[in-house]
Amino acid sequence: MNYKHLHYFYHVARLGSVSLASKRLHLSPQTISGQIQLFEACLGTPLFAKSGRGLQLTESGRMVLGYAEAIFSMGAELEEAVRASPCQGKPLEFRVGVADAVPKTIACRLIEPATQLPGPVRIVCREWKLELLLAELALHRIDLVIADAPIPSAVSIRAFNHRLGGSGISFFAAPALHDLCKQPFPACLDGAPMLMPAEDSAVGQRLRQWLQSLSLTPRIVGECDDSALAKEFGRRGLGIFIGPTVLEQDIENQFGARALGATSEVAEEFFAISVERRITHPCVTAITASARNELFARTARDRRSRRPGT
Repeated sequence: MNYKHLHYFYHVARLGSVSLASKRLHLSPQTISGQIQLFEACLGTPLFAKSGRGLQLTESGRMVLGYAEAIFSMGAELEEAVRASPCQGKPLEFRVGVADAVPKTIACRLIEPATQLPGPVRIVCREWKLELLLAELALHRIDLVIADAPIPSAVSIRAFNHRLGGSGISFFAAPALHDLCKQPFPACLDGAPMLMPAEDSAVGQRLRQWLQSLSLTPRIVGECDDSALAKEFGRRGLGIFIGPTVLEQDIENQFGARALGATSEVAEEFFAISVERRITHPCVTAITASARNELFARTARDRRSRRPGT
């Protein structure tokens, strides 16, 4: 089999037309069409049928695409494995995408172990919407995506979820606002000013459901896509804000805030998403091991409701 023909077929099948594939591959449409015809002759079966202005896979084409995806996914793993063993003295480049819903403090703590490998590492970080990062991952422009949710069912890419762990959430307030919350937690949230995560975020949806189940109606003074911005507003006393319970002490120290209470019923989960089924990249190995064995492995402590000042 000529794997160059398989490569051309793969791009035409994924993009749905020869013209789009020609732009992606920087080849003429005539060249790609000719190579596809040779590939079909080699296999002895048509792989595409015309559908309007585009192309539709035949039953044989769909079967071949499944094999092609597996072959090129394995090729990507090979490339990553080779790139993960650089020549002596050359820094290992690690390209990581962080979904914008992931708290910055968590992202930093997750990525930090990759900076502590024996050899030099050059980290390139990108922050974006999860769907856009997954598209970059599919094109092998980044090595790993750190997200607060697994791959959405509507996204069709060949990648794998590696669960890193989860944490309940804690509620924080600047000292002056903390002292105004006279009722025990969580009743103190009712009517209190609150900075909410975005409504379309996973934790935002779970938090709203939890508040509703307890008949609590905080006064929403802001809604932030960026959790770091919410914490900064919270530090200035604008409203109560949330953060992962595993980082409660860090958040109190960093933002000068005080925890009102915590709940494990609203959990934030974090995933490493890669094209590797078996993790071989040393940076990804370090991240997953540290997350599972250290960051999210702390024994959950029984927490009692706390009144301000206690």
